[in-house]
Formats: sequence, structure tokens, C-alpha cells
Amino acid sequence: MKMTRQFLTAILLAACVALLQAQTTPPWSKGTNAPAAEPGFAFHVADIDNVPDLHGNPANAQLVLFIGGNQFFVLPQLVAAFERLHPDLKGRIFYETLPPGILRRQIAANGAITLGNLTIQVKPDVYEAGLRAVSEMQKSGLVDGVVQYATNDLEIMIRAGNPKQIRTLNDFGRPDLRLSMPNPEWEGVAHQIEASLQKAGGDALEKAVYEEKVANGTTRLTEIHHRQTPMRIMNGTADAGVTWASEVRFQQSIGNPIEGVAIPAAQNTTAIYAGAVMKDAPHATAAAEWLAFLRSSEAQAIYRQFGFKAALEQAH
Repeated sequence: MKMTRQFLTAILLAACVALLQAQTTPPWSKGTNAPAAEPGFAFHVADIDNVPDLHGNPANAQLVLFIGGNQFFVLPQLVAAFERLHPDLKGRIFYETLPPGILRRQIAANGAITLGNLTIQVKPDVYEAGLRAVSEMQKSGLVDGVVQYATNDLEIMIRAGNPKQIRTLNDFGRPDLRLSMPNPEWEGVAHQIEASLQKAGGDALEKAVYEEKVANGTTRLTEIHHRQTPMRIMNGTADAGVTWASEVRFQQSIGNPIEGVAIPAAQNTTAIYAGAVMKDAPHATAAAEWLAFLRSSEAQAIYRQFGFKAALEQAH
């Protein structure tokens, strides 16, 4: 009987470990969203050798998209739908879903980016980010033909069941709360979060979250982008963070123990997503077709499926 209990305990422990690993190994790092026409030998080691933000083969790409990272979960469906309309591009689309600030640095480096010991160089055809960032690129003469295609609202992300009883942004000033927050250095959403913190609690709350708690270690800034926040919440190193509402919906859709706390409209900040064709785009025609597609009913339905809202303005 004693051995039976020990055996059952061991099985339960192994099951718990497997469940935790399943929850903390994100689906985007499993190499399943690689739109390459001729994929090579598949080599992947979770959290060691994987490149979740570069998709496809840049060597033979006929359309290269640089897209802000918070849209990573929308792209597989968007790309597949676009390829159905343009079968000549099937398997010939390469896209990156890094934070907009990092993508701009890559553009400034003539399209080169180094990950570990690997350097690739690819010229983007399209740049997508928040409207402010895209408009700045347009003023700098780097892009043209700005298209607005979706909007999004902020939401507090917490662990399922809300064990810390987080109700509002004002709770973020509590010393017992460990926060995961976007890094203002390269994530535009951080500035919108700062605006919402100002609306909720003024300078004191913004300073508490982004200065005092950063200094004492109870706010951790992201090293990549804010999809690190759900990972930290699930592995127990953070209690909450602010992300876009679409990211809460995505985590729930894949069964992760994540919930959201709505931020009132008076304290919220709405993002407008936009894209534009790079002035030196190697594939300008395909780039224009992609941007037109983003405003189509099919693309808009995909965005709504993931919690985004409709675009506010027409292309200009």
C-alpha cells in the first residue's frame, strides 16, 4: 500500500510538472509558425535555441513585413488569408514581430539584426506599429502611404482567480505587488500605460510604478516585449502587468490561467495601429497589396477574433 501511494504521488507530481511546462512553454516558440516554402532541417530546443519573432525564409522572400510584436498571434491567420488571395506569394513571406523600437533600430542598421551568433540582413517592405511611431517614420521620409487598420485598449493582466485582489490601476502602487511592465526604451505601449497611470493616480502613481518599484525590484521591465508578462505571471515571478486587451484574450484562448481586469474608459488609452510602405521597399507592389488587405473585411474579422477593434480612419 505504501509503495502504491508513493507511486501515485510520483505520477501526480510528474503530471503537475508537465502541466506547468506546457503552460510556460509558449506556442510561438515551438516552431509551428514558420511560413517558409522550403523549410530545412527543423532544429529547436525550447528556451535555448528558438527564434520566435522571425518567421519564414528571408533569402527568397517576396514580401518582408516588420510588425510590432503585440500582433504576433494574429499573423499566422493573416498571412495564410493573404496567401490565398496571392498564391504567387505562398511561402515567400518573411515577417518579424519584434517591438517597434527594436525594428526601427534594425532598419537604421540597414536591415541587419544579430541574435546570439547569428546575423541576418533583410530590407523590409512594410513597417507596422502604433500610429505615432509610423507617423514619425513618415515625417523622417522613411515610409509613405500610411494606413490605419485596427485599434486596441489597455487591460490589467492577472493570474486566474485574481489571488492578489487587484481591482484598479491604483493597486499598482501597493508595495506587495510584483509587476511586469513594458520597457519605455523600445515599447511604445509603455508611454500609453504611463498616460493611463497618470489618469488614475497622477505623477505619484506613475513614479511609483516606473521609478520606485523598478529601483527596488518589484517592477520588472521587459527585455523583449510585453508577451513576457503572462509568462512571468504564470511562473510566479509577477502578480500583474498592463498589456493590450487582445493579449489577455489570446492567453485565455490557448487555455493559460490568465484573466483581465478592465480599465475604465476615463483611465484607458486607445492605440491606433498603422502600417506604411518603406520608401526603398524591394517589393513595393506586394507591400501596397498587403496594406490594402489589412482593411479588408476578412482581415478585420481576424483582428476582431483576437480582441482588436475596427480601424478609425481611412488610409491617407
